[in-house]
Amino acid sequence: MRIDLMAGASLSAAALRSAAEPTILVFDSGLGGLTVLDAVRRTRPDARYVYVGDDAAFPYGRLGEAPLVARVLTVMERLVATHRPDLVVIACNTASTLVLPALRQRFTTPFVGVVPPIKPAAEVTRSRMITLLATPGTVARSYTSDLIATYAGACAVTRIGSQNLAGYAEAELAGAPVDDAALAAEIAPCFVTEADGRRTDVICLACTHYPLLLPRLQAVAPWPVTWIDPAPAIARRVVQLIGPLPREADRHGSALGAFTAGSCLTDALRTALAARGIGEVGVESIPLPMQ
Repeated sequence: MRIDLMAGASLSAAALRSAAEPTILVFDSGLGGLTVLDAVRRTRPDARYVYVGDDAAFPYGRLGEAPLVARVLTVMERLVATHRPDLVVIACNTASTLVLPALRQRFTTPFVGVVPPIKPAAEVTRSRMITLLATPGTVARSYTSDLIATYAGACAVTRIGSQNLAGYAEAELAGAPVDDAALAAEIAPCFVTEADGRRTDVICLACTHYPLLLPRLQAVAPWPVTWIDPAPAIARRVVQLIGPLPREADRHGSALGAFTAGSCLTDALRTALAARGIGEVGVESIPLPMQ
């Protein structure tokens, strides 16, 4: 059975909406969740936000499934106790498809995950040729296969598991961008042309890091395509649970950034975080045990 990554949890929407100034925690292995944070903040700018990047364990794709589940549970124990969020967004495809059932069993806090955007891609494609661009783990996961079979059975779906793109996105924000040639080479397999002239016209960005590079990806693409970012759908689900912006809300809520190692915190990254409204950034040290 496919788990519902976009569900809330055991608490009712009415209970969630009772929070006058809700605290929303956005969690990722690194910086990719910033794309989700931006989308959610646009819908509820009055909320208090905590953005947490588990950079001590980045990238999650190098962890086995059992160690990854254990890692996220360990980190979330600390975060829930410290920040007491009204809702948590797991802004990471790898973690969402593996850890959400365990999180929902352990905590009463509602959790919303990230869904690879196969369904909207199948709805907008004209050539019926879609590419799923994700991490190797997400590409291979049975959850992804189930989504494709359910929503894109009439389409040819090319799965590309990028080894480098998430790291390129991290480097971009840290002030050390890779050159255009490296980006073009990384996404080249996404673009497929059939003998009958049909070609890829939609690319699903199934890793929250990838939209950080979207303007550059569009610039180096061999032809124009529709790029689908899952962040707006996540923001809509958060509003369904938390409620819309109250009419009486007249101020912007605060935003705190935290990292589990802090080794990624260059001056350039701090500037990029401040530009996203995260002026206060700290380290909640949670080392990754030796595997």
